Amino acid sequence: MSAAEILEGLVRETHQSEEEILALAVQAGLRQLRRERVLGAFLRGEMTRDDAVEAAGIDWVELAERQHRAAKEDLSWALGD
Repeated sequence: MSAAEILEGLVRETHQSEEEILALAVQAGLRQLRRERVLGAFLRGEMTRDDAVEAAGIDWVELAERQHRAAKEDLSWALGD
């Protein structure tokens, strides 16, 4: 499904204008990009956990920690450590 088709569907379903839908999409995308930057900085040790929780939320920080642990365990298993 193309972006244009998704946009058309959202306009029909929500009864909002294309401009409103696009504004919401940009806002959501910017929030996601910021959250990814914050979580990346936290996992690299460039930001404290408390600061990451404040910026991204506890649920996102805990999810990032679980995924990071799982990735490290998978890598350790693959390397035979």
